Amino acid sequence: MDQGSIARILKQVSGEDEIQQLQKALLDYLDENTETDASLVFSRKFYIAQWFRDTTMETEKAIKSQKDEDSSEGTHHAKDVETTGQIMHRAESRKVFLRSIIKTTPSQFSTLKMNSDTVDYEDACLIVRYLASMRPFAQSFDIYLTQ
Repeated sequence: MDQGSIARILKQVSGEDEIQQLQKALLDYLDENTETDASLVFSRKFYIAQWFRDTTMETEKAIKSQKDEDSSEGTHHAKDVETTGQIMHRAESRKVFLRSIIKTTPSQFSTLKMNSDTVDYEDACLIVRYLASMRPFAQSFDIYLTQ
């Protein structure tokens, strides 16, 4: 991964969460180029739906792990509760971000866009690869290969 390009994109896109910044940059790129390629409209909607699903799954896993820890006989650590709370807070902020993107019409979204020269095709490909590497399957791929 080209960490320099990722860092450059993150500097140019406003936001508090790194993943959210990259998602916004990619959505801006897709929205900007929908006139030249109609399939990008589908891609944009697919990414929004997939990210929302991932966020929901992350929240469900956090709740399940918290319930499992509560039902176990061992002592419950405050550190784990903090981590679960942080996961829940981060997931909720991502859901709010994705909902705001969904509710925004294309004409409104174009006024929210960043500069067109922030993300080009190569940067968009890099963002997609980076975000894909953060998914659970990509992180566990080495385990599958080893087995």
